[in-house]
Amino acid sequence: MRRVIILGSTGSIGTQALEVIRDNRDRFEVVALAAGKNSELLAQQAAEFGVAGNRAVLGADAATSLVEETDADVVINGITGSIGLKPTLATLKTGKTLALANKESLIVGGRLVTEAAAPGQIVPVDSEHSALAQCLLAGEKREVRKLILTASGGPFRGFTREQLTLVTPQQALAHPTWVMGKVVTTNSATMVNKGLELIEAHLLFDVDIDRIEVTVHPQSVVHSMVEFFDGSTMAQCSPPNMKLPIALGMSWPERIMDAVPAVDFTKAHQWTFEPLNEIVFGAVRLARQVGKAASTYPAVYNAANEEAVEAFHRNKIGFNQIVDVVQRVVDAHNPESELSLEAVLAAEVWARDRAVAQMANAC
Repeated sequence: MRRVIILGSTGSIGTQALEVIRDNRDRFEVVALAAGKNSELLAQQAAEFGVAGNRAVLGADAATSLVEETDADVVINGITGSIGLKPTLATLKTGKTLALANKESLIVGGRLVTEAAAPGQIVPVDSEHSALAQCLLAGEKREVRKLILTASGGPFRGFTREQLTLVTPQQALAHPTWVMGKVVTTNSATMVNKGLELIEAHLLFDVDIDRIEVTVHPQSVVHSMVEFFDGSTMAQCSPPNMKLPIALGMSWPERIMDAVPAVDFTKAHQWTFEPLNEIVFGAVRLARQVGKAASTYPAVYNAANEEAVEAFHRNKIGFNQIVDVVQRVVDAHNPESELSLEAVLAAEVWARDRAVAQMANAC
């Protein structure tokens, strides 16, 4: 029986994690819950899963304390955004396994997170990184030639930059495959999410960023691949359902019986792959630049994007301007010589202020 803390329990990852636990009560026990603001749903979850009132809390700061003070085996960090950094660091410090869906905390924290983690302590929950972790079991690290992240292409696959100028917030939220929150869905449309995932893969698996590629796979059945130096490529395939990587994140390295339905090979399928147009979708190219620069650049990339996404949904800027704003903020950044939590937090504040000022001047 694994005791589980769920951070972001009322969000997409958290609610699906609870669905997995509901179906596998002999495997998991929920010992604490934290959410951002939906107190009513949080109370319902606590009642259903028998979580004491002082173990069901609101807010990132409360989540950090919850992790530090609650005995558990696994922490699912499903918080959205870089506010998940402190809970991530707290989890690693306590020695609990971190099932990480909050990619931003790893990306902005960089080596602060990787150096705090014991070998195998971080288990990825993003479908792409869960796939890579599974594929990497097929060989030795020295045998890996490249990691290949798949991308659905979002709702604007094949669009030109000119066509993207007309995109509305409603269209950006109409993802063809996945059901996600506002920020992640918009990031998928701009490909910022894939840029973040590229940096995440680099940090999680210690693979040089130039050996990580992105391919567009609209069917979202092949979740990512690993190419080995003998020319073989291993792929992890399953229908697009986040319950599988969530279940595996909680039970790693064991698997949960029938976590999701498997691909039905008695039926015909057509899976296609195509290169990502990094001229139209410049977020991935910028992420490579940011990932190589390291230091507080990833924190700036992420924070500026979060501000730009909010402005886009308030109809203050256009769709193409989201990545343009991030690029200008990244170009203006001068990082501190030493990477620290304080430096990361300060860089985020600076990036948000810089992004807001740029967007105000542009209007």
